[in-house]
Amino acid sequence: MYKPVASREVRYGDLDLWPAKIRTGLWAWLLHRITGLAIILYLLLHIGVISSVLWGGGSFDQLMATLKRPWFAVGELLLVTAVMYHGLNGARIILFDLGIGVKRQKAMFWGAFLLAAAGFVVAARVFGPLILGH
Repeated sequence: MYKPVASREVRYGDLDLWPAKIRTGLWAWLLHRITGLAIILYLLLHIGVISSVLWGGGSFDQLMATLKRPWFAVGELLLVTAVMYHGLNGARIILFDLGIGVKRQKAMFWGAFLLAAAGFVVAARVFGPLILGH
């Protein structure tokens, strides 16, 4: 039964956002939102970089030289990982909406997370020389 709450302190008094106490479903939701925002940010930056060719070829070449620095390779590695997690978790959500694996959501989340982590390891081997400058 619903019990009305008089103050905000009482309503959120039991809310514990310590990372170890957050349940798996909230982690899945939170990571999905964060990776989605990161992908949107990348797409906006990508459009900006590509449109810099309108300022002239020299400006575009200078920007591309800047983007070859190791910090940007780290960003690309994180982007690849974010896209992999976001896509795998999105597939999990679609299966859930279709009624497939409803009782196995936690296992499906960890499967998507571990596949994205494995993709990170593979991508790190590819981006490693770029990051380390070899």
